[in-house]
Amino acid sequence: MFQQVPMVEIDGMKLVQTRAILNCIATKYNLYGKDIKERALIDMYAEGVFDLGEMIMLLPLCPPGEKDAKIMEVKEKIKNRYLPAFEKVLKSHGQDYLVGNRLSRADVHLVELLYYVEEVDPSLLASFPLLKALKSRVSSLPTVKKFLQPGSQR
Repeated sequence: MFQQVPMVEIDGMKLVQTRAILNCIATKYNLYGKDIKERALIDMYAEGVFDLGEMIMLLPLCPPGEKDAKIMEVKEKIKNRYLPAFEKVLKSHGQDYLVGNRLSRADVHLVELLYYVEEVDPSLLASFPLLKALKSRVSSLPTVKKFLQPGSQR
């Protein structure tokens, strides 16, 4: 449609735009909540993940003279804004996942982000036991575990 990638074909439908693809896959595989309230929460958490993920992904593009300050700024946001918010959600309802006590696309996105956070500074997760547990739980799912193996087909 927009002459771009990523492009996937799902059930005969050609899709572009990352979020459209993610929403389609999440809906197809029951990772997108049971009702509009759960979907709204999943979208909200996923957008927060995307906001922080974008900050992290842009770090290598910082000019050398600004890079250290930018890394410190992003680390501050990780430690004092984003991770506490996600930890609070898990703590507030005492369940294993962000929404509805079952795996959703928000959990998958968050775990991916936690791997990025560890690349920035592994110590950033130290104060967030529920997030570390979520990362371990999701990473231990058979299909995710297989995906995370070096050399796995992606």
